[in-house]
Amino acid sequence: MNTVLVREDADGLWTIAPAGAPVLAADVPPLDTMVLEVVGGHLGWSLLAGEPVPAAVLHDLDEAQEWLWAVYGERVALAVADREAVELAAEPALPALVAQARKLAYAHWATRWWPASTIDGIPALDQRLLDTEIATLTEACELIVDGADAHPEPAPSAPVALGRAEDYALAAGSGARHGELVFGRGSSGWDWRRCPPGLVDASEHAVSWELTRAEGATLVRVQAVAAPQLGAPPAHLHPRALLDTAVGVIDTELHLFGDTWHGTASTDAEAVAGVQVYVPGVGPEPLSPAEHDERARIRDLVAARLRRATASDDDAPLLAEIAAAASDSDF
Repeated sequence: MNTVLVREDADGLWTIAPAGAPVLAADVPPLDTMVLEVVGGHLGWSLLAGEPVPAAVLHDLDEAQEWLWAVYGERVALAVADREAVELAAEPALPALVAQARKLAYAHWATRWWPASTIDGIPALDQRLLDTEIATLTEACELIVDGADAHPEPAPSAPVALGRAEDYALAAGSGARHGELVFGRGSSGWDWRRCPPGLVDASEHAVSWELTRAEGATLVRVQAVAAPQLGAPPAHLHPRALLDTAVGVIDTELHLFGDTWHGTASTDAEAVAGVQVYVPGVGPEPLSPAEHDERARIRDLVAARLRRATASDDDAPLLAEIAAAASDSDF
């Protein structure tokens, strides 16, 4: 049986949290945090932990009484009503509603964080199917959802330009131009928080750089494989690259050519310590450190979900996942 801790935080908000639940009030929550806006607060689950009972942050305790009993049970609802800090067993009165709410939170998460990658063979999700299922799940969860989650806005559809995984060598293997000497190259992943979804391939090998010298000049070139279904994003969403070198940071805009973002800059550097891809104004400031292991675990989980996409169980896949799994052989 799952237990939850009911308590008041220092900022006056009340939280209901199972052990190991995501910290919803954190400035930069983990990438696997699934969040749902509900009446009087927010619910959150850790995707990687697989915990069925959500954490809650409540800003209006009276409004939250409309659904607390359904999600956590009468005893927890009474403790919140009495402003009582206590640890209790979570005994949801409507467990099916909790499962639907979790699936809705996952669908919203997938809209933002699904790691579509041509390099890794993870197909993109059909946004129209996601929008349809989000609308259906929102209606099923009308007892608890509120705010933007109660009235989801359909995302604009982008032209589909699918590549195939075998069409891509690792980005680091581009090779020098005629007459150039390559004296450094490397590849890496990037911080998913720093770009809107659907711009850059989510692989840990999506970003590459090389230092070349010819005719007395040193150039640094950076490339980032585009996301699988990228159309023609507006100029203000074009990513940039920050290259950390011994002679300073190089910030260069990337331009889309075919299925790859490219950028070039002159430099006196003899090595590149790291590259970060970002869109100005998106994600945390300053740039957050890469969560390589967390991203790898998310990719593994997503790949496992696609493999069992036709299964019918308590963690049934989204319609968009089923469609993606069916198209995977052609990806």
